Amino acid sequence: MPGNSFGKLFRITTFGESHGGAVGVVIDGVPPRQAIDLDVVQQWLDRRRPGQGKLVSRRDEADRVECLSGLQDGMTLGTPVCLIVRNQDARPGDYESLRDVYRPSHADYTTEAKFGIRAASGGGRASARETIGRVAAAAVASQIFGRLVPGVEVIAWVDSVHQLRANVDPMTVTTKSVDQNEVRCPDAMAAKSMAQAIEAARADGDSVGGVIGCVVRGLPAGLGDPVFDKLEADLAKALMSLPATKGFEVGSGFGGTRMKGSEHNDAFVSGGFDGRGGAGPTASNRSGGIQGGISNGAAVTMRLAFKPVASIGKSQHTVTKDKKPVVLSGVPGRHDPCVLPRAVPMVESMVWLVLIDHYLLNIALQSAPAGV
Repeated sequence: MPGNSFGKLFRITTFGESHGGAVGVVIDGVPPRQAIDLDVVQQWLDRRRPGQGKLVSRRDEADRVECLSGLQDGMTLGTPVCLIVRNQDARPGDYESLRDVYRPSHADYTTEAKFGIRAASGGGRASARETIGRVAAAAVASQIFGRLVPGVEVIAWVDSVHQLRANVDPMTVTTKSVDQNEVRCPDAMAAKSMAQAIEAARADGDSVGGVIGCVVRGLPAGLGDPVFDKLEADLAKALMSLPATKGFEVGSGFGGTRMKGSEHNDAFVSGGFDGRGGAGPTASNRSGGIQGGISNGAAVTMRLAFKPVASIGKSQHTVTKDKKPVVLSGVPGRHDPCVLPRAVPMVESMVWLVLIDHYLLNIALQSAPAGV
């Protein structure tokens, strides 16, 4: 099955199904002699695991990480790093009634159309449980990147749920303020209303979607490669590869379409050319820290849309594998009524994976011998 790997120099390959024996990741291209703290990896996984509260899936998984290769006494060997998490609360029997039914807006039909077979329980590779490998790999990447480029921050937060929008300043938001509540929204008043909306959806057997905001602060200028490897293009692919995503924008995004060029242009100013965050070398930052596909030293700002979770408790019309109409009386299993709170660390993880890959590509380019 293609499509399980991401990255060029820092390349990850995730594996495992939602209700299989384990999920995990193989990371290739990890530089040697890098100190990696597995406790930090565990902390990242703890942020995304289910069972943390009443707003998320009640699947009870500890998600304890194990390292099978690539580390010795906490140091990378330069060989592939393999990290796994064993599934301990899988319940494939919950999905037996769905073996011959296509769940609405799931990957059941499309997976079968492509491969002629699909995992009968939990969505298989289409499940958000696959993202464990991404988060574990990003926890490794962030530790390495933090030593190569100190001071870079990647912070994501829940910006909206259904029709509720938070008021968050990307230049001052902190991880601590994001994690102060279950919703992972740093706007406390908005978070309270969002929590009520998520609880109401769950009580009604329904689900809600929303938007996650993300900012990269302290990123130096020069990351990204034209034409097909632009920084925002790789960020878009990385983030849109996450389950349930339906839209991506950087900087002014779609809002910029309602402006004129004279209103939208970011004027260069004499200060701010140190390439270390803030407004950078421009008086405004409608470009979102990226111009011509290359970072300009300003904060990189993004927003990512997530659809409502497809697994709901309400009755829905669908068909069987034999294309016979049937009424599905709710999707069994344990599901998030809103994926956004647990998607926050997933978004941050994919951004880190893009950043380290582009940084290593820059090093490779700069170390190439000059032409004759």
